[in-house]
Amino acid sequence: MGNPKAFLNIPRQEAGYRPVHERVADYSEVEQTLNTSERKLQASRCMDCGVPFCHWACPLGNRPPEFQDALCKGDWRKAYEILSATNDFPEFTGRICPALCEKSCVLKLSIDSPVTIREDEAAVIEAAFREGYISPKKYERNGKKVAVIGSGPAGLAAANQLNKRGYEVTVFERDEMLGGLLRYGIPNFKLGKNIIDRRLRIMEAEGIIFKTNSEIDLMKLSEGFDAYAVCTGTPQARDLSIPGRELSGIHFAMEMLAQQNRVLAGQEIAEKDRISARGKHVLVIGGGDTGSDCIGTSHRQGALSVTQIEIMPKPPVGHNPATPWPQWPVVLKTSSSHEEGCTRRWCLNSNKFVGKNGKVTAVEVEEVEWIPAADGGRPVMKPTGKKDTIKADLVLLAMGFLKPQLPELPANAVVAGDAATGPSLVVKCIAAGRKAAAEIDKMIMTN
Repeated sequence: MGNPKAFLNIPRQEAGYRPVHERVADYSEVEQTLNTSERKLQASRCMDCGVPFCHWACPLGNRPPEFQDALCKGDWRKAYEILSATNDFPEFTGRICPALCEKSCVLKLSIDSPVTIREDEAAVIEAAFREGYISPKKYERNGKKVAVIGSGPAGLAAANQLNKRGYEVTVFERDEMLGGLLRYGIPNFKLGKNIIDRRLRIMEAEGIIFKTNSEIDLMKLSEGFDAYAVCTGTPQARDLSIPGRELSGIHFAMEMLAQQNRVLAGQEIAEKDRISARGKHVLVIGGGDTGSDCIGTSHRQGALSVTQIEIMPKPPVGHNPATPWPQWPVVLKTSSSHEEGCTRRWCLNSNKFVGKNGKVTAVEVEEVEWIPAADGGRPVMKPTGKKDTIKADLVLLAMGFLKPQLPELPANAVVAGDAATGPSLVVKCIAAGRKAAAEIDKMIMTN
C-alpha cells in the first residue's frame, strides 16, 4: 500500500463526462479521463484490504489491490501485467463494466466512496497501448484446431486463451464485422469501435483466423476441428405482444442500436429502412442499460422528446435496505444518457399501442402495484385501473433478451457466455470464455 492514509485524505474523484451540449452533437465517447498525477492519487486510496472483496466480486478474479499499488507508485507496466494476467480485454471492461468490484470495495461499504477501480483499469490499459507494452506474440503450436462460433466478448476471450495455449483458432462470425455485442449492441459513445479494432489487429497478428459473414449451423458443425466453443450470445429480444404490435414505428432496441453503429461504420442504409428518432417523440419501454443506450442514441439522432417507462417500482436513491451487502445494490441509476434529458416513469404496464394510418402514435399504459408474496417469493403485479396515454412516434422495446434454446451438441463442443446463461454482463462473458478455453484444453489434452 503506497499511502496508508490516502483513503482518509484523498476524496474519490471521477473523471466525469463531457458537457451535455457538446457530447449530444457527436457519437464520440462521453467519458473523460484524469491526468496521470490525479490517477495515481486515486489508485493510492486502495487500502490493500486483508480480505479484498473487490477481488471476490469480480467474475474475472481481477486483483485490484495489486494493480492499484503498482499504479499509485507509477509502475504502469507492472500494473498492466497484473491486470492482463486475469483480464483479456481491460479496454472493454474499463469502459462498460458496471464495476461489481467497486460495489464490493470496503470503502463503498463503509463510507460509500469506493476506489475508482474501473477508471483506473481503463487508464492502465490505455497507458499500455500508448507506451508500447502490448505487441503481438508468437505461440508454439500444438497441432490441434478449435473453432470458435461467435466473436462477442465470450468468443474473443475463448479464442485469445486457446491461441495462447498453442491451438490453431478460427473464429466464425455471422455478421459482416467482428465484435458481436461489443460491435453492434453498445453505442459508440460508450465504446468506440476503434478500441475493438485495435485489439482485433493484435489477435490476428498473433495467428487467430477470423471469418465474417459465416453463419454456422449448430446442427451440423464444420468438420476439421478438434473442439468447438459455441459463443453465439442471446440474439432473441423479448417481445411485447399487445394489441397494435403490428403498427410501424415499433422496433426492438437492438434494431436501432445496431443500425446506427453500422451507419457510423460507413454502411449505406436505404432511407426507407432507416430507424431514426429525428423529429419524433420517442418512448423507450424497459429501464435497463439497453434502454439507456436508446435514450442517448435518440438524442443524437435529433428526437423531440424521450420518455422511458419501466414496469418495476422506482429504486431508492443511494441505499436500498432490501438488497444489503453482499447482494447487488438495486438503487436508482442515472446514466450519461439520462443526464442528457429524459422523462422517466415507473410502475407502468403497457396495455396497447395506438396508431393512425398504420403508424404508431401513442401507447396506452396503466399504473401497477407490486404486492409482496406471502411466501417471500416474487411479488405479484396488480393493475390499478389508472390509465394514461403517452404520445410516441417511435417505440423502442428494450425489455431484455431470451435465453437461447440450443440443439444437442457433440461432446467436443463447449457453450459459453450468454448462449449458456442467458443475457449477462460483458465481464461475465469474458470470464466464461476463459473458462471454456480451459475446459477445451483439458478435454483435448486428456483424450
